[in-house]
Amino acid sequence: MLLDTASLYFRAYFGVPDSVRAPDGTPVNAVRGLLDFMARLVQDHHPDDLVACMDADWRPAWRVELIPSYKAHRVAAETGPGVPDEEEVPDTLSPQVPVIEAVLDALGVARVGVAGYEADDVIGTLAGRAAGPVDIVTGDRDLFQLVDDARGVRVLYPVKGVGTHQVVDEAWLRGKYGVDGPGYADLATLRGDPSDGLPGVPGVGEKTAAKLLDAYGDLAGIVAAVDDPASKLTPAQRRRLTEARAYLEVAPKVVRVADDVPLPPFDPALPTGPKAPEALRELAETWGLGGSLQRLLAVLPR
Repeated sequence: MLLDTASLYFRAYFGVPDSVRAPDGTPVNAVRGLLDFMARLVQDHHPDDLVACMDADWRPAWRVELIPSYKAHRVAAETGPGVPDEEEVPDTLSPQVPVIEAVLDALGVARVGVAGYEADDVIGTLAGRAAGPVDIVTGDRDLFQLVDDARGVRVLYPVKGVGTHQVVDEAWLRGKYGVDGPGYADLATLRGDPSDGLPGVPGVGEKTAAKLLDAYGDLAGIVAAVDDPASKLTPAQRRRLTEARAYLEVAPKVVRVADDVPLPPFDPALPTGPKAPEALRELAETWGLGGSLQRLLAVLPR
């Protein structure tokens, strides 16, 4: 089980009231919400391995070089070369992230982030290397591109909390979007995504993108059709795709998750108990983690 950790703690932050606070009054709604999410996931799915994938760089320079607008609207402050820009994050969420990291470390849950890459890229690399089935837990549709029935890779997409989630497999993708996993990356490239600063092809929405992919197979087939006078593209489609050619040359690398991230050594096994019990007790007391932590500890394998 691979957790898109930031996606989940953002969801917890906005889903759990900020009245959930530590003894000193500090909000811990994201911390406790994430622990409750994890407890429910472990209880329902019994993973052998559990990896909390992290955004060591939420806006990698190599993606920005290709498409400068990539996540640009979410930059709170620009930093120097080689240092990730600061992301716009709610004031009461930022202080909770180090607490989340400390709790995961004390529990012994593998926490993996790699400089220059997003959590999506870590997930893509781990999913590609996995020998058995993989559940990816995320509220980010970008990771639908990794769905692969043949390899048992699916996405658990939270609908309400994580107790109610959509199981995204190839049948669901075809029913919803008319594409398979790899086809979803092409669809996302064509459609664009304002939340990530990806413009897409003007005038080509989700339905048109799906129809083009159905007709021409993949993005390369669509680009080839633009250059083929005999193809059945409408004049407007041909014009829009021609005008967007420069975007289409670079966008696939930005949209597709990396599968070759140089991962550090780590133990992915779901812990059977806390790795650092005393540190975990101190964290629980300081931050008032209470029942949320106990519920997770209770479902760990013995």
